Amino acid sequence: MTDATRIKKLRSLLLNAGLIAAVFFGGLAFQSRNMLPTDAQPAPNLRGTTLAGEVYDLGDAAARPAMVYFFAPWCRICALSSGNLNRLRRWRDPEDIEIVAVALDWGAAQEVRDYVERHDLNVTVVLGDATVSRQWQIRGFPSYYVLDSEHRIVRRDIGYSSQLGLWLRAWLI
Repeated sequence: MTDATRIKKLRSLLLNAGLIAAVFFGGLAFQSRNMLPTDAQPAPNLRGTTLAGEVYDLGDAAARPAMVYFFAPWCRICALSSGNLNRLRRWRDPEDIEIVAVALDWGAAQEVRDYVERHDLNVTVVLGDATVSRQWQIRGFPSYYVLDSEHRIVRRDIGYSSQLGLWLRAWLI
């Protein structure tokens, strides 16, 4: 194979990789277009009752970053990503980052309890409602928001996130 042929193949490979990346990242941007913006605006407050029956207020986690994970107990993609959320909790100290899962679109608290037990979810779980869903502009599950230490939105995403993806989102704040 000549050098000219190798260069041509390399250019073709790079062009194809660039097109695949553009389609992938374009799809991600399209999916998250209706979520809250990542222009460092303050996130809506999150108050509610935990699955354990305690009052939860995200504002109590002030001065540390947070990941807010919205899920529905019937969501199969949420079920696939729950293990990744658990591993993130194991990797990151609770004093370093607040990780909270917010259940939406559930009929009874037992439905959420069953989901948490089935997936051995080891983060705080808040029972959300339609108001929380509207305030955070949740249009699909799972949805994630990453907040900096001043609880400004710095990242957002919708859909499955790999273990590495969650770790990078949480690490880069």
